[in-house]
Amino acid sequence: MMSNSFVTMPAGEEARRFFVLGDRIERQVRIRGTWLNVFDVTVPPGSRTPKHAHASPEVFRILEGCLTIWRLTDNGPEEIEAGAGDIVTIAPFMVHGYANRGNVPAVFSAVVDRDMAEFIEAEGASEPPQTSPSAETIARMTAAANAYGITILAA
Repeated sequence: MMSNSFVTMPAGEEARRFFVLGDRIERQVRIRGTWLNVFDVTVPPGSRTPKHAHASPEVFRILEGCLTIWRLTDNGPEEIEAGAGDIVTIAPFMVHGYANRGNVPAVFSAVVDRDMAEFIEAEGASEPPQTSPSAETIARMTAAANAYGITILAA
């Protein structure tokens, strides 16, 4: 008989929360001994992530709201309006980015690799930003991303 495996946060431990360029990112699980990490990402209205690429694949499952996801596929650029329940995959080295063009927060779960998780945890702020990211902040994040194998192509 096949059993189900459930991963839960240890008793008394809360999800670790980080803020990267305005998005709130909460680590839900890191599966030790594997590359798998699951984060829940809350994207405020008007927020976006710059177009970027990295060696690892990603999987996004939209939980709330709507997220516009841009990817550069073998057939050219593609823009997807993803809503609650939609799952979007990002292949290794695929240039991609996302934006919340709506007027309510968009929330999605992201399955990411160890390098992306380490970038989020090392470079993410512990408090939400009070203003939009400055050019200096974006330049600092771009340089930091490179150290984790993430290439930012357009800020």
